[in-house]
Amino acid sequence: MTDKLTGERLVDDMTDAERDRAARVETVLPALRAAAAKADEEARFPVEHVALLREAGLLGLVVPERYGGLGGTLRDLAAATFAMGTACPSTALAYFFHNTSASRGLLPLEAIDAGLFTGEEVPAVRAFAEKVLTRMASGTWLANFASESVKSSNANITIATTARRTGGGWILDGEKSFGCATGVADYYLTTAKLEGHDTAEGLATFFVPREAPGVSVRAPWDGLGMRATANNGIRLDGVFVPGDEALTIPGAFTRMLRMSRGSFVGNQLAIAAVYTGCAQNVYDAVVEGLTRKTFADTGRPIASGPTHQVLFGDMTVQLETAYLWLRRQLRLETSEPPLRPKPEVYRQWRMGKGAVTEACFQVALGAFKASGTSGAMMGGVVGRALRDLAMGLVMTFPAERGRLEAAQMVTEAKENELFTTAENP
Repeated sequence: MTDKLTGERLVDDMTDAERDRAARVETVLPALRAAAAKADEEARFPVEHVALLREAGLLGLVVPERYGGLGGTLRDLAAATFAMGTACPSTALAYFFHNTSASRGLLPLEAIDAGLFTGEEVPAVRAFAEKVLTRMASGTWLANFASESVKSSNANITIATTARRTGGGWILDGEKSFGCATGVADYYLTTAKLEGHDTAEGLATFFVPREAPGVSVRAPWDGLGMRATANNGIRLDGVFVPGDEALTIPGAFTRMLRMSRGSFVGNQLAIAAVYTGCAQNVYDAVVEGLTRKTFADTGRPIASGPTHQVLFGDMTVQLETAYLWLRRQLRLETSEPPLRPKPEVYRQWRMGKGAVTEACFQVALGAFKASGTSGAMMGGVVGRALRDLAMGLVMTFPAERGRLEAAQMVTEAKENELFTTAENP
């Protein structure tokens, strides 16, 4: 029996090919783990991890083999981000966002196959999609910049960054408030709205080189969550992007999103896997530490005390809750043929994201209580996990919003069943 890989703790039914890819991830975990504490303390993304992941071939993990990648799927990505989350959640989060860029290549190609683009549109769409994938497979790190500080009441992400046409390309202006690997990635894959458009039909995607004139870094991000993600965000002041470095066909963005299996661009559950890996690590660390540490009077492990037994029981339930939601979502988004229609898969994710991240935070909170004052160190495993997992409570949307949307989907569907028109006598 071969040793179990870290990623198999989440994806426990790997194929041989998936296990081979997970073994690549396993090789980088010791270096990630060794750098995690210092990276957190300095709030600095370990740039040496870029070369580490590139040399392992992992920057092309979810890129099809025909474009030079490893041919992995969402199952591979979830296993990878989970495993990295047990070692260095900050690197895992940044790596997740790099891999979300693949959706800008994979989904347009699927949309072409589904006939969603005209014959005239296909060459430009295909060229951009393949450029995304081949660059990732060649070892280019892409930072996926969509989120902004601008908010609206009826959307999770509002795009205010603008793109106006100029000779030979486009001029971008705006600010991106959230995006890992600022100052680290080779390109910022940036979403902006085309001038003259006020709806999602005008959303377009651009390759913005890190060192392009007009690109600057926002103020350092001193956040409560993962501190070593280089999550500062960028400002774009008259940044020129050549026409062949952009996908600007109106409606291309919304058409490609129709091809995702569930969440947004179809890979969001892998971010929840980061948090689950972090929760598993703090759980393991505290169980081991308090089993080894003993009471001075009895010599029994501190973990055997009644209060600690209650805390460990609660932590175990919360951790298993995260696994159950995550594995269910993974199955819904990867099974062939699909088990449920897309609206149901999407509804499940709106509930599942919050369920996973809240459960993971409760694991860290239980670890904090179990460790007591000796574990209340900013640089310790427990202190880092508390801060890291707090970010999951608000990332993209809080659990309350997801549950509200799920309730609306259920009740509105039932309303449509109850009310209908009657035939005239």
